[in-house]
Amino acid sequence: MKINLLKSLLVLCLLGIFNADTNAQVKRKATVPKKTTKPTTAVKPTKQTTAKKTNSQVLDANLGVANADTVVPPPPVPKKDPFAFDTVKISLRPDAVIERGLVKSRTPLPYEHIREDDAWYRERVWREIDIREKMNLAFRYKADDDNGNQRFINILLHSIKKGEITVFDPTLDDRFTTPMSTERVGEVISGRCDSVSVLDWAKDPTGAKGVFKDSVVCKEFNPEEIVKFRLKEEWVFDKESSKMFVRILGIAPVKTIVDDATGTILGETPLFWVYYPDLRPVLAVYEVYNGKNFGARMSWEELFESRYFSSYIVKSTIENPYDLFIKQYIKDDILKLFEGENIKNKIFNFEMDLWSY
Repeated sequence: MKINLLKSLLVLCLLGIFNADTNAQVKRKATVPKKTTKPTTAVKPTKQTTAKKTNSQVLDANLGVANADTVVPPPPVPKKDPFAFDTVKISLRPDAVIERGLVKSRTPLPYEHIREDDAWYRERVWREIDIREKMNLAFRYKADDDNGNQRFINILLHSIKKGEITVFDPTLDDRFTTPMSTERVGEVISGRCDSVSVLDWAKDPTGAKGVFKDSVVCKEFNPEEIVKFRLKEEWVFDKESSKMFVRILGIAPVKTIVDDATGTILGETPLFWVYYPDLRPVLAVYEVYNGKNFGARMSWEELFESRYFSSYIVKSTIENPYDLFIKQYIKDDILKLFEGENIKNKIFNFEMDLWSY
């Protein structure tokens, strides 16, 4: 009897423990939320989301700028006036005792016509005028007038700036085939502005750190550098009048190229060519310096027509089948001058040999 009672008590204990375990599991499942699957729907962008997208685009744009080349560009090259050296103020009162209206109204006389059939003898000659010679010092007269500086090179450049004459490129030929613009003439006479590195004294007052900055340097034209002018002329014997004529075809200022480092002369080059018949009306209104009598001055057109200048021949068409300058086949300076005199004597002797006494 006691044994059966103990068995029943043991069974009741086991059933109580089992019920307690099942109740704990039911409570645990009740506390955990059940997962529900809802259908996905498109979410409309709000102001906050659009703002975030805009900020991300701006950030991307900033990143693109940061990744680009950040090298500081050189300073812009300023525009300069290559003819600024000839800025002469005009007199506000008459700068002479007499009225000088006659000078401004001068016109050159027309050339005498030469028929092609009467041009029995023709030769072309290139000669150079060295203005450092005593007879040519009038080309270097430095006084200022109301129409600008009176140097001959300044007269040419002043006329080019005003558009009174046309200039031609000398690099191709000397036959007046390629006109040059005023801007191109300015680049030829003074060059372009260059960007160079110089010490930055603001950031490095002592210069010990070696801090440099980019600076623009513009070279100004110096009229004193032009010491030679080249003439192209033609000698023609007119059999109808039995006379030898000489006509200037062109004038070109010649610049000497010098090495800045060593001072060695590298060569000479003409800057531009001017057709002389177009230049005659301009030269007729400019007077030539006369050291003996300031009131008795001739015009530049009269000086060239009357041959009141000293020059030497550098090239001709006489016995020159290869079209060479004298310096290209004769190296000695003295022999060059002798060869030029020989060419001049050949032209002179041709005219003299036509006469018989």
